[in-house]
Amino acid sequence: MDRIDAMQAFARVVETGSFTKAAETLQTNKTRVTQLIQQLETRLRVKLLHRTTRKVNVTADGAAYYERVVRLLADFDDAETSLSAESAVPRGRLRVDVPAPFASLVLVPALPDFHARYPDIQLDLGASDRKVDLIDENVDCVLRGGELTELSLRARHVADLPLGVYAAPAYLARAGTPASPQALDDGQHVVIGYRGSRAGTPLAHTLHRFDERLQVRGRLVLTVDDGNAYLAAGVAGLGVLWLPTYMASAPLARGELVPLFEDWQLDPMPLYLAFPPNRHVSLKLRVFIDWIVELMARRAPGTMRMP
Repeated sequence: MDRIDAMQAFARVVETGSFTKAAETLQTNKTRVTQLIQQLETRLRVKLLHRTTRKVNVTADGAAYYERVVRLLADFDDAETSLSAESAVPRGRLRVDVPAPFASLVLVPALPDFHARYPDIQLDLGASDRKVDLIDENVDCVLRGGELTELSLRARHVADLPLGVYAAPAYLARAGTPASPQALDDGQHVVIGYRGSRAGTPLAHTLHRFDERLQVRGRLVLTVDDGNAYLAAGVAGLGVLWLPTYMASAPLARGELVPLFEDWQLDPMPLYLAFPPNRHVSLKLRVFIDWIVELMARRAPGTMRMP
C-alpha cells in the first residue's frame, strides 16, 4: 500500500501546492508526506517536484506523472467498490458545504431519505455562505447559488431558484408600500444587502416586465453575509429584501413577509454543485449529486425549477 499512499501524497501536494497542506488533508504529518515523495522519486528515478522555501512547483515529468496518477487512483477507487455486488455500495466520509438556509429548509429535512438509501455514507455537512477552498479544506463538493466565478472548478447545474421581492408588514406600515421598483432608489425606502461568498459588496438586482428592465440597488440599511441572518433582518422589518421563493414561503404563510412588485419578474438564481477539477469523482459523490438533482425535481413547482 506504500506505493498507493505515495501516489495519493504526490497528487495532494500537486493539488494544494504545499507539503503541509497535503499532510493536513491526508490526516498525517509533513514528514510522512516528504518521505513518501522521496521514495516515489527514488523508485521512478525522476524529479517530480521542485521545492523552495516558499513554494512547490511541479516538474515536466511530475506534471505528466500526475495526469496518470489521477487516473490510476480513480481506477483503484472504483476497483474497491466493484469487486462484487455487495461491495459496489457507496461508502465512506463525504464532506459537503451548502448555504445555511438551504441546509435547514431543504437538505436536512430530506436527509432521512438519503441515509435510508446510502447508510454507509457518513455525511460531514458544513452549513455556511462563506467561500470554501475545496482543496485546502479537503471538501468533496459545495452547493452554491449564483453564477460561478471560479471557472477552474467542475460544476453541475442542478436547479434554478425563482426569486421575489419582499418586506415585512411592520416595515410597510412605517415606510409605506413602494408602488414600483423605482421607488426603492428614491431615498424613501431602505433595503437589506446580502454579501455572498463571491462579492465584496451587495449586488444590484435587475427586474423586468415585458420589454422594460430596471436595475435597482436601493439605499442600504444593513448588509449581512449569512442567509439566515438576511431572512431574519427582513422579518424584523429592517427593510426590503430579495429572496429565493423557497426561503420566503414559510414567512409568507405566517404573514411575516409580504410580496412586492408581483407584476415584475427577476431572473432565477442558478444553483450549482461544484467540485475540484482534478480529483476523481467517487461513487459516494456521484450518488450524492444524483440525489440532489432528484431532490430538486421533487420540490414543489414555483420554489425550484429544473435546468
